[in-house]
Amino acid sequence: MGFFTMFSTRLCLFFFILCLKTTFSSSLHASSFSTTQLCSHEEAFALLQFKTSFSINNTASDPDRCNTYHTKPYYKTESWKEGIGCCSWDGVSCDNVTGHVIALDLSCSFLSGTFPSNSTLFLLKNLQSLNLSFNDFRLSKIPPEISQFTRLKHLDISHSQFSGQVPAEIAHLPKLVSLNLSGYDYFGFHKLIFETTTLRNLVQNLSEVRELVLSGVNMASVNPRFFMNLSSSLTTLDLSMSGLGGNFPNSIFRFPNLNIFYLVGEGALTIDLPSSNWSSPLQDLDLDVMDCGRRLPESIGDLKSLQYLGLGCNLEGSIPTSLTKLTQLRSLQLSSNHFSGPIPASIGNLSQLTVLDLKFNILSRQIPSSLANLTQLTVLDLSDNHFSGPITAFIGNLSQLTILMLSLNNLSGQIPSSLANLTELGLLLLSNNQFSGPIPFHASRFSKLMYLDLSYNLLNGTLPPWIFTLPLLELLQLSNNQFQGQINQFQQKSLRLLDLSNNKLQGSIPNSIANLVNLNHLDLSSNHFIILSYNNLSLRMNVHANFTLPELTDVFLSSCNLSEFPNFLRHSDGLQILVLSKNSIPGNVPEWICEKDDLFILDLSHNNLSGKIPNCVLESLSVLNLQDNYFDGNIPFGFPKGCGLQNLNFHGNQMDGSLPRSLVNCGELQVLDVGNNNIEDTFPHWLESLPDLQVLILRSNKFHGSVQGTKESPSFPKLRVLDLSNNDFLGPLPVWYIENFKAMMDSHGEDGSPKYMEGILIIFTSIHLSNNKFQGEIPDVIGKLSSLKGLNLSHNNLSGPISPSLGNLSNLEWLDLSSNELAGKIPDELVSLTQLEVLNLSNNHLVGRIPQGNQFNTFGNDSYEGNLGLCGFPLSKSCYGIGSPPSSFQEKAEFWRFGWRVVVLGYGCGVVFGLLLGYHVFRTGKPKWFVSLFVGQPSQSRRKMRKARRLVQRRS
Repeated sequence: MGFFTMFSTRLCLFFFILCLKTTFSSSLHASSFSTTQLCSHEEAFALLQFKTSFSINNTASDPDRCNTYHTKPYYKTESWKEGIGCCSWDGVSCDNVTGHVIALDLSCSFLSGTFPSNSTLFLLKNLQSLNLSFNDFRLSKIPPEISQFTRLKHLDISHSQFSGQVPAEIAHLPKLVSLNLSGYDYFGFHKLIFETTTLRNLVQNLSEVRELVLSGVNMASVNPRFFMNLSSSLTTLDLSMSGLGGNFPNSIFRFPNLNIFYLVGEGALTIDLPSSNWSSPLQDLDLDVMDCGRRLPESIGDLKSLQYLGLGCNLEGSIPTSLTKLTQLRSLQLSSNHFSGPIPASIGNLSQLTVLDLKFNILSRQIPSSLANLTQLTVLDLSDNHFSGPITAFIGNLSQLTILMLSLNNLSGQIPSSLANLTELGLLLLSNNQFSGPIPFHASRFSKLMYLDLSYNLLNGTLPPWIFTLPLLELLQLSNNQFQGQINQFQQKSLRLLDLSNNKLQGSIPNSIANLVNLNHLDLSSNHFIILSYNNLSLRMNVHANFTLPELTDVFLSSCNLSEFPNFLRHSDGLQILVLSKNSIPGNVPEWICEKDDLFILDLSHNNLSGKIPNCVLESLSVLNLQDNYFDGNIPFGFPKGCGLQNLNFHGNQMDGSLPRSLVNCGELQVLDVGNNNIEDTFPHWLESLPDLQVLILRSNKFHGSVQGTKESPSFPKLRVLDLSNNDFLGPLPVWYIENFKAMMDSHGEDGSPKYMEGILIIFTSIHLSNNKFQGEIPDVIGKLSSLKGLNLSHNNLSGPISPSLGNLSNLEWLDLSSNELAGKIPDELVSLTQLEVLNLSNNHLVGRIPQGNQFNTFGNDSYEGNLGLCGFPLSKSCYGIGSPPSSFQEKAEFWRFGWRVVVLGYGCGVVFGLLLGYHVFRTGKPKWFVSLFVGQPSQSRRKMRKARRLVQRRS
């Protein structure tokens, strides 16, 4: 009995093991089949058909942007072939049991083509995840058929060039957990558009959504309050660069699960930062809007989980010390605010920081040495503030720094030698400070340096040899210092920008400049170079050095002692900007200039050039400056139709004939200066048809006749500078034109700061009509030109009284009505001209008391001489009849007469010459618009670029 029982037990155990083995083998076989064999024929066919809808294009997926988003780009669909189970194809994932395709990831796959609305992709009914990001679907519409993916949980079609309205059907995806439609880039935004109804339905229907990324989608018509209906399970909300306007409800900060919130606006978008009750899980917060409250509340210190904080919304006051309690912070970006005062010393508590960006504020005092505790920093940007004092040795502790930007401050002292410890630096910008002394030799350890900008300082000494041997250097800006001596050999083939202008460098440019085969921008202006050494010969820099710089586009060689055109320019086929002003180059304009099809700025001013101006230079240029040479003959008559000239300057030559009427073909012309020539013509009223003309200078020629408009349409509505002085114009002042000078009537936004238009400096809105034969009275309409800075009507035959309307010219800084036949009293209204610095009413027939008060108390006798009927201060002639005035008045008169004369002497001459010369072209040798690639106050376009870069950088 025992034996039978034992046998039965062993038999049962044997069958159990056999069954278990069979079951395990079957299970293993099923699992293997699911990964390689279970893909249905229908789904495989659908995918292969989808593949044929697109081509592979190497430009469709930008590798740099893909890598920024941690996605490796490669040709995923190349593995899609018949005979191989689709579950093993790249980017395809299947259910282990059913074999149905449930996920498709074709991000960064170089797909290019129009996305068809009847795509076979919609046959994949079991799809739960779809990622088509970073491809090029050529502005296709999102097909409404997308609603057929009823099981879809994750949808990412970002950065794939979809366009048009987001279809309403996208709201019919009830299981959607994450949605990414973002599409911003550096050059264009808002390729997709969200209508109000679609977004409202989307928000209401997505009850399970946790991640919503809509950056770069146009939602200009959407009310921000709709987003408050999102699910409380929301963890990520990105609405950057979406065109939203109005006030965004700050209750978003109380969503219980919110980890990431990005709100970067372009227009009138505001949000109020809460004073308490923040969402404690918040990890990433980026707000760059018009306004988020006046001050950063102390409660910001309650966000203990915060790792990324970016705020750029015009915040004021000091940086709250509570901010330094956020010890988990890795990136702190508070640029483009109005924070003032010092950086809190407790900033050193943020020991996890890798990025500290405080640029574009008004922070002051010394940079705190507690920054030495931030040993993990890779980026430190404190540029464009008011920091002062030296950089102390603490900077050497930040050995992980790859970017150091301290430009546009008031830092002084020597550049610390401890910078040599920063061996990881790739970018070092210290420009626009007051650093002095030599460049530390130890900086030769910067073997990874790509950008070095030390321009606009007080640095001196010789240039250390190592600076021209840094192997990765692409940008070298050392301009506007006091460097002396010679340049050593160039060895950087990587160099793209070289700016050594405005120093005291001497001697020869070494022949090794030919090594700079990738150089785009070259500026050696305003030095003392004389010799160019080439092929072991001592040659003048302008003699035939036959090397070539094939990538050269921008060349600035003004004030370089040149006596010929440098021969290497002949071979620079891509030349776009050529500035050779203020040299001694004689002869004709060389023929090879006509071969530079890409050239759009040519400045040959202040040389000894002569002969005729070749017609070819009129065909492709935007700026042509030939001022102060010896060109003669007629101005070329061949301005072609569609002429793109914006700035044309022939001032100070020997040109004669008449103005060519073909100038009307230059519809973009903003500046025309033919002053100081021998042109003989009547007033060119036909220039009225140029809609953008802002500067017209005809001074010192032989123009004659009356100045009258056609009265058929508004004339010169954008004109800001008109100079007709020193000609033979006659008749009344041009009332019709004055009535149409709309730009001179608008003083809105006039801040007195210089304005540049394609290389010409417009300091003052002004009218110069002096030294002609104008007659009649000064018209009252001049008083409407409220933006005028200067008015000169002197040396004419004007008569009648001075118009009281001139008292309305509230921005006027100089007024010259001298040497006319004006009569009557000086209007008391002129006393209201509180900006007036120069006044000349001499040599007229004015009578009565000189007005007193404001600026009139500062003018001397010479402002009124030659008017025998005037009396009162500052003249010695009393207005009290025979006898002396009271002694107290006499004392006051003496004070004003002598005390203020010292002030007048101090600024009088300088202002006069400054005003008269302010509008001339390229006086400094190169356009002001090129100051630096990395520094300066952001214009609106720069602000957009900065925001776009920040959106990408924060994800890297």
